Amino acid sequence: MLRYVLKRLLTAIPTLFLIVTISFFLIRVAPGGPFDLERPLEAKVMENLNKIYQLDKSLWEQYLIYLSNILQGDLGPSFFYRDFSVNELLIEQGLPISAEVGGYALLLALIVGCALGIMAALKQNRAPDYTVMTFATMGITIPNFVVAPVLTLIFGVALGWLPVGGWNDGAWPNKILPIVTLALPQIAIVARLTRGSMIEAMHSHHIRTARANGLPGWMVVIVHALRGALLPVVSYAGPAAAALLTGSVVIETVYQIPGIGRYFVQGALDRDYTLVMGTVILIAVFIMIFNLIVDLLYAWLDPRVRYD
Repeated sequence: MLRYVLKRLLTAIPTLFLIVTISFFLIRVAPGGPFDLERPLEAKVMENLNKIYQLDKSLWEQYLIYLSNILQGDLGPSFFYRDFSVNELLIEQGLPISAEVGGYALLLALIVGCALGIMAALKQNRAPDYTVMTFATMGITIPNFVVAPVLTLIFGVALGWLPVGGWNDGAWPNKILPIVTLALPQIAIVARLTRGSMIEAMHSHHIRTARANGLPGWMVVIVHALRGALLPVVSYAGPAAAALLTGSVVIETVYQIPGIGRYFVQGALDRDYTLVMGTVILIAVFIMIFNLIVDLLYAWLDPRVRYD
């Protein structure tokens, strides 16, 4: 297993290199630049800015300088937020907030979604099953930019129970609406995945054998059926975790949360090369890490899977 982990980590290096290279040249060759304004800057000012940010060098020189900085852990200065580096904006400020909201949303989605999926599978083609699947379908089809304002109007404006926006240094009342809004579609997806895999697991031969041997119903469901039924959920949870922990543009915009998602959009709009590149690298690293974790969980949940 250790050999497999080391092999995956080594193969991640060229993958990350390709992502950085492709992203770097795509964003640089696109029309426009970080200092293109409606009212053009004076030629001397533009020349000084290009010199400060090393944009006066050739594209290949800029690329090599950027690679050298990344190897030292430096994501470069932000072109738009000129008093901050990308490390400060993303890793020190944005990532802890996005990771906290996304982590709680993922935990809520896995617990509630699995519970609802199990209940629907055990009550297949009955009222609880239809109810869970109806709400799951609604949760998947209704987008976050619709759910977020509705929850804000109900719990923030009409009832006045929760703040409608702002981070307030991470106070719990300010976290509840973002976490719930971010978790709702994930709950729906996890519930559908769990239901489908649980129904298949409950009709498998080893479950019939366990029942024939007189094992208690809860043991059959939790110990024997659920372990195999979780495999599709684990597969989905890997990329979902990477997406949730690196922020949601809609959630962070609606609830005015200073996370990574807002920086990514703002960087793209302002042609902030280094900020966009930093976000891409961060998301890529998260996806690689969680895909590796998913593979290891597969081997733990299913004894037939081996990576020797």
